Amino acid sequence: MSATVIPTPAAPVSPRPAHRDGNVLRWLGAYTASMVGDSVYYMALSWAATRTGSPAQAGLVLAVGSVPRAVLMLGGGVLADRFGPRRVVIGSDTARCVFILGMAAALLFTTPTLWLLVSVALVFGAVDALFLPAVGALPPRITAPGQLARVQGMRGLAARVASVTGAPLGGLAVALGGSVTAFAVAGALFAVSIPLLLSVRIAPQPAKAPGDGAPDTAWSELVDGLRYIRRHRVLGPLVLVVAVGELGFVGPLNIGLTLLVQERGWGADGMGWIVAAFGVGAGVSALALTVRGRVPRAGLVQTAGLAAGSVAVACLGFAPSIALAVVAGVFIGLLAGLSGALTGALLQTAADPEYLGRVTSVATLFSLGIAPLSFPVTGAAVGLWGTAPVFAASAAVCAAGGLIGFAFKALRRAELPG
Repeated sequence: MSATVIPTPAAPVSPRPAHRDGNVLRWLGAYTASMVGDSVYYMALSWAATRTGSPAQAGLVLAVGSVPRAVLMLGGGVLADRFGPRRVVIGSDTARCVFILGMAAALLFTTPTLWLLVSVALVFGAVDALFLPAVGALPPRITAPGQLARVQGMRGLAARVASVTGAPLGGLAVALGGSVTAFAVAGALFAVSIPLLLSVRIAPQPAKAPGDGAPDTAWSELVDGLRYIRRHRVLGPLVLVVAVGELGFVGPLNIGLTLLVQERGWGADGMGWIVAAFGVGAGVSALALTVRGRVPRAGLVQTAGLAAGSVAVACLGFAPSIALAVVAGVFIGLLAGLSGALTGALLQTAADPEYLGRVTSVATLFSLGIAPLSFPVTGAAVGLWGTAPVFAASAAVCAAGGLIGFAFKALRRAELPG
């Protein structure tokens, strides 16, 4: 029986691979600038929050932005499908640029208050809910179907560049001019991405067949998108794998890692080494995918990577020394990075063009909206039972996500286009 080859949306075809295609590189430059701008923005917001209120109030400022992001994410996917992802990406990036530069200008004349910073976080989170689904739906419209895995690898490399450069750049901006300078730098980076996005050529928005009964309200389009995902032989299981797998990974690799380092007495240096090891592993997997361009049996490799990554998570929780914890971090980054990139490529190639925004919004909602809600649960569980049992339980949740993927034949046999 032949493997499942998933249908792909039309896109401008270039004779060159994606990493040599100027159109894709312009999109990548815009995405990278925007990601670095995100990092600088969060540095500016956290600095202003810690200077304005108590630690608890600063935590509130940083957490409140996730609320509109989670609530409005699915609506952002509907807008991306209705108006096209390019329009939504450019509009939301322009809004972020104007808003953050306006914030920098306002801070020249006033001292930030807690409620002002909360408002900033809420507005930025709402705009992010539009930006994230649209930017995830763009790659199938700017390159050939066979290049989508490579584009996901390039996107992973951009995320690693942003994580390495964004925080130091934000710290330097804060050191030179406080929150005003940091907000201005973030706004300037968003401004850099806008002309690059305007220069990106994309395939036309797919036209709906006349009389196809397509819904014409935002709510009905959202319901139609959710129904489409649930009924799809590949997308339904894949989104379920994302939901379960992210719940297992996000908690231990964020608040759990901080508590693990404190419990073992490894200090800030130890945490830095583990985080760097994770980044190295993720960077290696992204680079390999960028160079290779395609992974055979992508569906099987994606689920196997998630299952193997769960073992690495458990090993991190039981590591007796910082050296072994660093090794575990490398494998977590390597396996999670590969699984995540293949997940993105499979989502984009499996979805029909008119549903790309909604499919992306649902997957992003689980990874960036719902999974972070496990932070307080992870922290409370560590307080009750310690880090090792909590990491073991999180690894079991990750493994459950892999087992779900193995259970669905269509997902196991899914292939990316050659």
